[in-house]
Amino acid sequence: MAVEKEWVPKTKLGRLILEGKIVSMDEVFAQGYRIQEAEVVDRLLPNLRQEVLDMGIVQKQTDAGEQSRFRVVVAVGNEDGFVGVGTGKAKQVRIAIEKATMYAKLNLIPVVRGCGSWECGCGKPHSLPFKTMGKCGSVKVELLPGPRGLGIVANRIASTILKLAGVKDCWSRSYGATSTTTSLAFAVYEALKNTYKIVTPKDWAR
Repeated sequence: MAVEKEWVPKTKLGRLILEGKIVSMDEVFAQGYRIQEAEVVDRLLPNLRQEVLDMGIVQKQTDAGEQSRFRVVVAVGNEDGFVGVGTGKAKQVRIAIEKATMYAKLNLIPVVRGCGSWECGCGKPHSLPFKTMGKCGSVKVELLPGPRGLGIVANRIASTILKLAGVKDCWSRSYGATSTTTSLAFAVYEALKNTYKIVTPKDWAR
């Protein structure tokens, strides 16, 4: 049986968490820290879920011949306001998934939720507080607040990311080459990221 190695933090944030001076992900973003170690997320969000959004084969021509690697897109989230998306490449599927998951954790962001639908007005954080947009490559995504009970009206990729973020009711519109999973996933990620960009660290702390 393999023995799990003890985490030795390489960053100031990691040391503060290990010393018990930061005990929640809210504090991390309230104090303006950047996540540079996946272990930070493992410690503060142990209930994090992961979903493989897409898997494909990338071929590269080299002097030694054609080399094939797996490319994986992964989304992670706690279904309560935090989500991340990452990609990874490797010769083995398992390693590619591990890499993508690690990058998704490093890309973790807080998502500001609310009730921005004029049809609802319940005041509970079941949807988004306002319309938000995200773009990646040729893909553009619009997310619109929905009334309570609507559910998520979106394709599989967007729906999975929104659920991991904790958004329960939402409309979505997408434009461009939406069949490109990586661009679509990161466009949705950027749209959710924009809910937090307007909030200052002081506001987030409150």
